[in-house]
Amino acid sequence: MSLPLIIGGLWVMAAAMTAMLPMRAQMGPGIALLIAAPILLVWIGLTDGWPWLAFGCFALASMFRNPLLYFARRVFGYRSPAPRKAAP
Repeated sequence: MSLPLIIGGLWVMAAAMTAMLPMRAQMGPGIALLIAAPILLVWIGLTDGWPWLAFGCFALASMFRNPLLYFARRVFGYRSPAPRKAAP
């Protein structure tokens, strides 16, 4: 197993731990993970090939689907729906 895949696994663990934080505490680590993801994916793609890169892209899209949809809507000029309130 290569170093980029090991670091990718650690990235996934960090994302899972960030998801367990309260919502107000997720912003900082989540942004850091979102910024680090493309760099890590390029590194994985260069060293291990496109199948691992595709797997990483699917994992990224799965974990960050809501922020990615929000930013895509903003880029294309669509209004983003208001966040739903959690049930008490």
